[in-house]
Amino acid sequence: MLDSASVIGFVPTKDFRRAMSFYGATVGLRFVAEDDFALVFESAGTKIRIVKVDDFTPHAFTILGWQVDDIQESVASLSERGVTFERYPWMQQDASAIWTAPGGVRVAWFKDPDGNVLSVSSR
Repeated sequence: MLDSASVIGFVPTKDFRRAMSFYGATVGLRFVAEDDFALVFESAGTKIRIVKVDDFTPHAFTILGWQVDDIQESVASLSERGVTFERYPWMQQDASAIWTAPGGVRVAWFKDPDGNVLSVSSR
């Protein structure tokens, strides 16, 4: 039933203006709409609602990620736009903060202004 339905992602924010700038200008998502509850962006046909909340504690794990063709290019482009990639002392990451999993998937993590963990990955 839901296997043919479109997916909508939800990400919490305490500050619409910072989220608008980050997800729009910095990450480069297409802005779709704003209502009293959320900012709506689109990424490759998937809607992402950045939902206004009074308070929350960000999780330590990835809540939203993008599979990209060229992770090196994506990390470089985001870095040029001011994104800082996370370094984790327990994993071996290259100079660009990219980790290569035993199966070959490459992943780099970064945070939005609210501390939500996001990622880019490639196979």
